[in-house]
Amino acid sequence: MDLLKQKILEEGQVIGDNILKVDSFLNHQMDVELFNEMGKEFKNRFKDTKINKILTIEASGIGIATIVAQHFNNIPVVFAKKISGSNMDKETYTSKVYSFTKDKTYNVNVSKRFINKGDNILIIDDFLANGCAACGLIDVVKQGSGKVSGIGIVIEKGFQIGRSELEKRGARVESLAILDKIEDGKVYFKSQN
Repeated sequence: MDLLKQKILEEGQVIGDNILKVDSFLNHQMDVELFNEMGKEFKNRFKDTKINKILTIEASGIGIATIVAQHFNNIPVVFAKKISGSNMDKETYTSKVYSFTKDKTYNVNVSKRFINKGDNILIIDDFLANGCAACGLIDVVKQGSGKVSGIGIVIEKGFQIGRSELEKRGARVESLAILDKIEDGKVYFKSQN
């Protein structure tokens, strides 16, 4: 997706050889016009796929998942919570997820009311690196007897193992921008068909 790649080149900040900071338009401040174009692109890529619900993880995935849902005729968006509050249902599906950026393992929880047998779920997330978050969400969907119809990723670090981990689980992965490498303060993209 050329618009996203251009935004990454113009506003992304490289930290070391494996961190791309995109908080000015994706996961802190959100560029809603860009999100709308990404929503259209995810709809196009999954247009022939049966989807009745979108699942993401708090917090960065919520904004993009909500916009994507509008392009799928306003289907519900469910997000896995990292912290269980007193208002959280007691009956939840739970999976452990390691966060690379925070170097911490979380239990992510989704109420059993929101993942059901027969659900065809599109998982949406902002980044794919090692695949921990998406694997945790796949686990949650399976606990609820739902089906993962696909995984939509905004930015994939193609030089890390995430895609192969998800494909081992039988998931179809569609990424809008795939990084080939981060080197000498620059981002290089993989060519995509």
